Amino acid sequence: MKRKIFTLPLVVGVIIGAFIVIAGVKTVEVTNTLQFCISCHEMESTVYQEYLKSPHYKSHSGVGATCPDCHVPKEWSLKLITKTLATKDLYHHLIGTVDTPEKFEEHRLEMAERVWAKMEETDSRECRNCHHNEQMDFHKMSRRAQEKMEPGLQKGKTCIDCHKGIAHKLPEEDD
Repeated sequence: MKRKIFTLPLVVGVIIGAFIVIAGVKTVEVTNTLQFCISCHEMESTVYQEYLKSPHYKSHSGVGATCPDCHVPKEWSLKLITKTLATKDLYHHLIGTVDTPEKFEEHRLEMAERVWAKMEETDSRECRNCHHNEQMDFHKMSRRAQEKMEPGLQKGKTCIDCHKGIAHKLPEEDD
């Protein structure tokens, strides 16, 4: 007697599994867009407005970066981990942690420090997706940038060490 290779439960399981994988990939794609990031009024009325005035939004060369470019790794496994950890943001949105400008400012330093620490930990990995040290022409930079950039890189500094506030307003530090 021949054994059936494809049984109904197996076929149904494969179809359900494929659906789950496709839905997961699509969810990651949708949540990795500027439109998704600013869909919460907390982001739209605060950091998005700051971003619109930054060189990451509009530059002389027409090159720009959006929220995921700076805040989400490109590598799929790291992206998935980051997205999973970001579900805490949904929780804080639902409970209203930063749902007013006042509450947002109250938490701005804490949120910024968390992002800065991650960037320091990864040697500003997301910055380096666009900015490559070996392609920098230090002689075309402003005098001040020339004095700071090359020596900073030689000392092992990472982008965020000097460029805090490049896309968003710096938080007021507690004294």
